[in-house]
Amino acid sequence: MSPAAARAEAKRLLALSLHEGVVSSERVSAVVAAISKKYSAHQLRPVLRAYLASVRREIARSEARIEHAGPLAANDAAAIAAYFTKTLGRPVSPVATRKDSLLAGFRVRVGDDVTDLTSALRLANLVKALS
Repeated sequence: MSPAAARAEAKRLLALSLHEGVVSSERVSAVVAAISKKYSAHQLRPVLRAYLASVRREIARSEARIEHAGPLAANDAAAIAAYFTKTLGRPVSPVATRKDSLLAGFRVRVGDDVTDLTSALRLANLVKALS
C-alpha cells in the first residue's frame, strides 16, 4: 500500500473514530479490530501508523495543554479551555502541567496553535523594543 493510500485510509478511519467531534476510545478499539481482520500484516503496518498519527493529531486539537509557572486553580484551567472552545468552535478540554522554568504566566497549546503569555516572552519583546 502506498503512503498516500495509507493516509487516505487513515483519514477515513479517523472519521469513524469520532463521537460528537471527539475521539472515542471505544470506536478506536472497534476500528483497530476491524482493520486487523481486513488487511494482511504487510498492508496493516502503514495503515496503522498513519491512523495513529491522525488520532494523535486529533487528540492534540481537542486538548488545551496549559503550561503554568505557579499554582493554577481548576476553575482557571476550565475557563481557559472554555475560551478556546468558544474561539475554535469545537470542544477543548484542559490539561495543566506545572513548569517552574516559566517564572510567571502561562503558555497554552491547542493542536499547532500556541498562545504564549509568559513573562519570558514579555521581557524578550521589551528587549527588542528597546534595542
